[in-house]
Amino acid sequence: MGQLVCGGATMQCSFGAAPGTLNVLPANRVLTAMPIANIMDNKPMVNIMPFGVCNSMANPMVAAATAAALGALTPQPCIPVTAAPWAPGSPTVLVANMPALNQTSKCMCNWGGVIQFVNPGQMTIQVP
Repeated sequence: MGQLVCGGATMQCSFGAAPGTLNVLPANRVLTAMPIANIMDNKPMVNIMPFGVCNSMANPMVAAATAAALGALTPQPCIPVTAAPWAPGSPTVLVANMPALNQTSKCMCNWGGVIQFVNPGQMTIQVP
């Protein structure tokens, strides 16, 4: 069983340089000390904040800067682009009629990065 994820959880992107924090709006109306997250808490710049600088060549800003630097990888500011919800989510626990997030859930960035949790934001509630 994994830990339930709530607002304030720490995340890391495989192409990001710094960790980020998950922001969960209180719209789900399920709280611990912080609002509990579900798989639809995947909105860039609302729920998922930037991870410092991006190193992915699939990111057009990084590709352009690298080409301008004659092929030397030139990281650019991270702007997450997450179209798909978190996966897999908890199969049996629902938050606002959607599967709850657990610490093993991952979200894909359109630039090729995999966003995963480093710290779920709380350590007392477990979900499958």
